[in-house]
Amino acid sequence: MPNPDRSRRSSPRSGGKGRRTSSDPARIAAYRTLRAITADDAYANLALAEQTTGLSSRDAAFATELVAGTCRALGLYDAIIASAAGRPLRSLQPAVVDLLRLGTHQLLELRVPSHAAVAATVELAREVLSQRVTGVVNAILRKVAALDADGWAGRLRSENADAEALLARHPQWIIDAYADLLPAEELPAALAANNEPPVPHLVIRPGLAEVTELGGRPLRWSPFGVEASGNPAELPPVAEGRAGVQDEGSQLVAWALARVEAPGGPWLDLCAGPGGKAALLAGLARDKGERLLASELQPHRAALVARALAAYPEPTPLVIAADGTRPAWPENSFARVLLDAPCTGLGALRRRPEARWRRKPADLDTLVPLQHELLASAIRAAAPGGVIAYATCSPHRRETSEIVEAASGVEVLDASAVLPDIPDAARGPYLQLWPHRHGTDAMFLALLRKIR
Repeated sequence: MPNPDRSRRSSPRSGGKGRRTSSDPARIAAYRTLRAITADDAYANLALAEQTTGLSSRDAAFATELVAGTCRALGLYDAIIASAAGRPLRSLQPAVVDLLRLGTHQLLELRVPSHAAVAATVELAREVLSQRVTGVVNAILRKVAALDADGWAGRLRSENADAEALLARHPQWIIDAYADLLPAEELPAALAANNEPPVPHLVIRPGLAEVTELGGRPLRWSPFGVEASGNPAELPPVAEGRAGVQDEGSQLVAWALARVEAPGGPWLDLCAGPGGKAALLAGLARDKGERLLASELQPHRAALVARALAAYPEPTPLVIAADGTRPAWPENSFARVLLDAPCTGLGALRRRPEARWRRKPADLDTLVPLQHELLASAIRAAAPGGVIAYATCSPHRRETSEIVEAASGVEVLDASAVLPDIPDAARGPYLQLWPHRHGTDAMFLALLRKIR
């Protein structure tokens, strides 16, 4: 991690919300990204990509660490800031809170000297807000700097009933969901794995590229991808649409559906956006002489799916914008159906660190009925004897096994037996991956056969 305390304060500034020439472009980019996340519910990866365009590799790396690290520990930092300030965060301007979060991360987690972290954040406050707020930012951060990370851990344990959860950088309800499924001795490792940024995984489009073109180290179980550092967009297969970025867990879900015995006929990806699994499935379907239909509710996400599939030659996979609960196809039409259901995303907290504080238990009350409805629609879409893959990027019991157990008209297949080389992945008849065990997102997979 580069040491960023050499602030460049002699460059000119410009006003307004557009990109400006700044004395500290990395911190400016991190602040703007965090504001987009907390104020506008932006996705961290998308907002960060927008803000770091044009930065040097050093500045982009520091901005990325600032944003990702702050998002992972947001709840913890909020408790520390409130304790240091001696007042609730709601009494502070939201933009000031974001500045304090970034400053706290530098003070407690990064190799930035305390005086430099405080001074740089005060200067950032002056630049992005006004001189008026610099006093409060300076005062609170100096109180944060009075203790190190261990000191704050001890203080929070004496002040805050949720201290242990906050120190693990997870809300308690997420910890409870993990503890419901994992042995007690594994829980700390599972939570710690969510706090480590993942190594990017790349995947080929079968028939369009070879794994050897990607460089990197072959993945452990998926034959379609590699681990690779650096900028994936600079690789010709990725730039040409013949390969993409996709976690190995997602690759394995698509591969399992392709491997299980099923009748001939077209394939369906019911909730295909943004297109990663559809792009892999399309090539696997072509290998079997079949064609894929990819459906996505939101037109802009359907456009992303079409872009992911664009490199395939004629006959190209079909992409439509349609509501999966009100299908645009007849029943009993597809030999294989993938339902990667909308979910809380509790299995992808490494890649989306902001989600752990954005999601709430009440979100399940909205998502679970939709998951039931979509699975019923997927079963209706399958031909008799056809196979449905129900997948979520969440291990939560309400979004996974309870959804499958309520389904009718299907028999449950042994999903872990379809990919027998993956150790410690069986969750009853289902496949459950974990970051700390497998180095993947915590993907859940159930394979179901429609009763003839």
